[in-house]
Amino acid sequence: MLRRELGRMTEQLYCYNERATGKKIDVALFDQKLEALAGQINRQSNLLVQSEVHRIRVEQEFRQAVANISHDIRTPLTSIFGYIQLLEAESITPEEKLEYVAIVKNRTRRLQALLNDFFELSVIESLDYPLQTEKLGMTVLLSEILVGFYDSFNERNITPDIRLPEENVSVYADESAVRRVVENLLVNTVKHTTGHVEISFKRQQETADLTIVNDAKELAGSDVNLIFDRFYTADRTRSSQASGLGLSIAKSLMNKMDGTLTAELDGEKLLMTCRWKLGDLMC
Repeated sequence: MLRRELGRMTEQLYCYNERATGKKIDVALFDQKLEALAGQINRQSNLLVQSEVHRIRVEQEFRQAVANISHDIRTPLTSIFGYIQLLEAESITPEEKLEYVAIVKNRTRRLQALLNDFFELSVIESLDYPLQTEKLGMTVLLSEILVGFYDSFNERNITPDIRLPEENVSVYADESAVRRVVENLLVNTVKHTTGHVEISFKRQQETADLTIVNDAKELAGSDVNLIFDRFYTADRTRSSQASGLGLSIAKSLMNKMDGTLTAELDGEKLLMTCRWKLGDLMC
């Protein structure tokens, strides 16, 4: 009976491996060891399926990333080459020459920023990227960062509603990484919205949460899950000056600090939330 059941299990596994059926192994003979074996085989099959799905997703993301960075590099390079050709013309006026040189400088800075962001993201996502996590006073740090964005808010006619706790709430994190995360989120806010912006920092039971709320009429409901992808931009023509890497860098840094960065839509408003572990809960 055991040999017959093993043969039946083997036939089921063969059919599953040959994609003839999606049905997992079941055991007709009541035997604890056989049931345990079938359970482990089914578990291994699930792990293989998950691994294959992950591999396909990574390959798709990689192909999309290569296509996007190729486009983003080729566009300023083509523009730079075109204006250099114009500068070589003998008929241009001094005013035109100054204008063309300014455009070439602007495109070069755009290309440099893109390559720097791409390099930084690759370094952050490496396994040996160093972080010095420590007890960090967030209320004071956030105040310093927000003061640095005062001029940017004014230029974009943004009226920030800033709510920070009176006490200096501490989290367990890396200071330079926290600065980069918050700055990237604020830069993204300044670039894509005007008017009213809500910025709040609250102590929860086990975490400290930073939430930034701004208008995001251009985002469709399905887009919110994509904004942390490499090179994602709501600008379908990819004509903006953003590299599309700022939020990916912020997400990767939060993961490195064992924190979270999430996004959700509430009507036409985008809510970005960072969560860090409280410093006074850590040993």
